Amino acid sequence: MKIAVPAKADFSLDEHFGHCAFYQVFTINEANEISLVERLDSPQGCGCKSNIAVTLAEKGVTLMLAGGIGSGAINVLAKHHIQVIRNGAGNARDLVLDYLSGKLTDGGKNCSSHEEGHECNH
Repeated sequence: MKIAVPAKADFSLDEHFGHCAFYQVFTINEANEISLVERLDSPQGCGCKSNIAVTLAEKGVTLMLAGGIGSGAINVLAKHHIQVIRNGAGNARDLVLDYLSGKLTDGGKNCSSHEEGHECNH
């Protein structure tokens, strides 16, 4: 399994998926432990209108742990078989460990400024 987390320079979760500095991609082994962490630079522009979903899917990512994310981005990720758990916060590695231990659940709320047809001017 591979889990992606949009990250800031200090390796904390970026609260806005589409504007992160880079993605940390965590490979999870059969013992349900982190076996590898890779860095994937973020494309320019809004996440839902970039090619990041294709790139993450090609790397084998099946789960995204996100902070703020809009429905457009969630839909694009879902089309590439990437599930999203929303409204996370804190250190990216700690979030992955919380997910693996069953402590992290979906916050259930999308970024309100990201409805269908939005323009990425923020």
